[in-house]
Amino acid sequence: MTVLTLAAAQFISVAGDVPENIQRHVAFMREAAEQGVQLLVFPELSLTGYEPSLAAGLAIAPEDALLSPLREMARELQITAVVGMPIRLTPHGGVLIGALVLGADGGLALYTKQHLHPGEDVAFVAGQGGAALERGNDRVALAVCADFSHASHPLAAAQSGANVYAASVLISERGYAGDSALLQGYARKYKLLVLMANHGGPSGGWACAGRSAVWIADGSLLAAATGIGEALVIAHRDGAQWTGRVVAL
Repeated sequence: MTVLTLAAAQFISVAGDVPENIQRHVAFMREAAEQGVQLLVFPELSLTGYEPSLAAGLAIAPEDALLSPLREMARELQITAVVGMPIRLTPHGGVLIGALVLGADGGLALYTKQHLHPGEDVAFVAGQGGAALERGNDRVALAVCADFSHASHPLAAAQSGANVYAASVLISERGYAGDSALLQGYARKYKLLVLMANHGGPSGGWACAGRSAVWIADGSLLAAATGIGEALVIAHRDGAQWTGRVVAL
């Protein structure tokens, strides 16, 4: 197996301030590149915060020039970043919860959240998912928050040949025990490396739990942030062996 280094970006978004969040994403990307990270995954709606009431006014097309600094940085640093943003595919279409894949090669891909939480349909429409990311012999399936609460979602990822399941989430203190147990169970059941990138501070009125984590294919916890705050949770594979570490930011 080739060397592979992935990281969950435990990030604290500034509500509705996309330019500020872009600059802070750039700082995360720079630090991740210094750590040798090849794929960096941010939380759900990381560029705006989880702010349903603001989403319609902030939504953009995937190719919007607003994202140019991030796309250029991904190419410059040779890192692929998955960032969260409200998306409109047509000028008068509904707002999707998007995970934009900014490729190290300058490419752009889009994953849209397929399963909405109760009440999210006031601000968002359900998406269609998106293609897995291919890195050599590795196949990385993406998820956004409630997607993983539907057992069919990680099952489909495993059946498609994915060996990594990367989830961008907002998980509160109250929900953390149950949600992390689900993700850990998927790692064990489907023989996946499971990466979970959570918000590191409050967002949209939720007290987010932080504790972003990575579980390996036997369900063992490889690495996790200890609580809230900003951090990189890094998983590194050399040969068949995974090692993990946390870098506080």
